[in-house]
Amino acid sequence: MPSPAFDKLRALAIGSQAIGLILIMTLETVMGNAARPWQGVVLAAMLITALTIALVRLYRRKRLQKQLAERRRYLEEGEER
Repeated sequence: MPSPAFDKLRALAIGSQAIGLILIMTLETVMGNAARPWQGVVLAAMLITALTIALVRLYRRKRLQKQLAERRRYLEEGEER
């Protein structure tokens, strides 16, 4: 099964990381050294977002594998009859 031309999860991952990086640089520019705790919060949010997206991708992949296995099993049972 070919992969779709546009992967929403990949776009979400790239977008969230880009926004996080821009936010970290903006905080440093505006607040100087006082931005350190906020940059940590942004980094933590970026990591949580990345892990969530990875889990969703894994769940979708496993679900697709399960559906394909069930379809194969169904087709094999039909051939035996």
